[in-house]
Amino acid sequence: MSSRHAARPGPAVLVIFGAGGDLTWRKLIPALYSLHAAGRLTPAFAVFGVDKKEMSTEEWCQHLREGVDQFSARGKADPAAWDRFAGGLQYMAADFASTDALRVLAGRIDEQEKTWGKPANHIFYLAIPPGLIETIVCQLGEAGLAIDHHATRVVVEKPFGHDLASAGELNTTLATVFEEDQIFRIDHYLGKETVQNILVFRFANALFEPIWDRSYIDHVQITVAETVGVEHRAGYYEHAGALRDMIQNHLLQILCLVAMEPPVSLAADEIHNKKVDVLHAVRPIPEDCVFDFAVRGQYGAGFIGGDRVPSYRSEPGVAPDSAIETFAALKLYVDNWRWQDVPFYLRTGKRLPTRASEVAIQFRPVPHQAFPDAAVVDWQANRVVIRVQPEESIQIRFQVQQPGLEVRLSPADLQFCYREAFSAVPPDAYETLLLDVLAGDRTLFMRADQVQAAWSLIAPVLDAWDAVPPAGFPNYPAGTWGPEAATALIARDGRNWYSPPLAST
Repeated sequence: MSSRHAARPGPAVLVIFGAGGDLTWRKLIPALYSLHAAGRLTPAFAVFGVDKKEMSTEEWCQHLREGVDQFSARGKADPAAWDRFAGGLQYMAADFASTDALRVLAGRIDEQEKTWGKPANHIFYLAIPPGLIETIVCQLGEAGLAIDHHATRVVVEKPFGHDLASAGELNTTLATVFEEDQIFRIDHYLGKETVQNILVFRFANALFEPIWDRSYIDHVQITVAETVGVEHRAGYYEHAGALRDMIQNHLLQILCLVAMEPPVSLAADEIHNKKVDVLHAVRPIPEDCVFDFAVRGQYGAGFIGGDRVPSYRSEPGVAPDSAIETFAALKLYVDNWRWQDVPFYLRTGKRLPTRASEVAIQFRPVPHQAFPDAAVVDWQANRVVIRVQPEESIQIRFQVQQPGLEVRLSPADLQFCYREAFSAVPPDAYETLLLDVLAGDRTLFMRADQVQAAWSLIAPVLDAWDAVPPAGFPNYPAGTWGPEAATALIARDGRNWYSPPLAST
């Protein structure tokens, strides 16, 4: 996490495989342009786009300019700033499986370094379908583009594998060409400002860390809710589902930040070690008890924001009898001294009532309630809610005395909002992560053993769901908080889900 406070990264050539794709257009180039406009990139910086599509550099740049105008946090590109940025863009049509094509790429990189008169870091960003990763990694090795260990990095997008076995195979493939400290497995959730601030909230404030354990915390809820449906991702989603798409990576990583032990430093391996310790401590879900700890759902037709929306099975590209879950919820336990018997409830879903990503830490009630019954009718447990999106904030709920002659307790909130406090919009997650890649800082990226441990945790659930087809899909209407079984999952423990506030209209 140190690169955002350091000098600008040194000279670099960023090669994007899949340069004509949606990720490059919507996320990568808008983020890079924002970094350039903010003066965070060195003048010796170039982006080489590689894709199978036949187009000129000028056509590619025009396409990218349209993406920046639509998706950049800065709004439409400044013409002068864009011209300077576009001067470092080159496009190359190539067959990913061709060693000769990658040797041509190597020649272009050499020419660029000669123009600068200095060596540069070489970063290969794989913005491609998972099935092409092995091909490109092997070709990078064959073309001699991964020889310099210290100057070469590879960035791999999610999904990182489809299950435990395929994730292991992918790690093995990458390890044949790259060392572990060259591999940046990206999870954009870890680049969000509020996710990073979980560490600051916990470990920079003496007020909270002493009570951050089983003695004071009753349970933890992690919710990532989306109002959108499958949109244009049916081809991917029909083979993934909510458990693979969201819980295996995003939600488990947030769980690690909430549950990890205090690090000695913010060095990448130190943070990774603490996260892996958490994953190893999560109690395995027994195969014969999966349905007691995991719930799946699929949305039917319903209403979002007053508009009628179709069921998942009616979406373009989705099988009419699809058994893929669009909602998943888990109950997990972390078996260690800090968290023993404290349940962690995780849920995520599409077509839910509001868009929200947040962590709710619910504290235990006071050990003795000295106030009369009439005074505590509205009593609620203390709670900390860390909101990741859409409004980055931290809320603390506590009890106060209502005005009046009689004693009457009422809950009140202390709220910290990033936008109000700093009068600034937090940087886009990809800006943060790309800057870290350029600086060689792996703190916010996944290590191989983290990936393996996360897949191991959900493997029993995937196996059980594959073995037993879902009954009653679709089992929740769009615009609701998921299937009744998800309510029962937490209600059996005498608890209830904390529902994020609905977005204002």
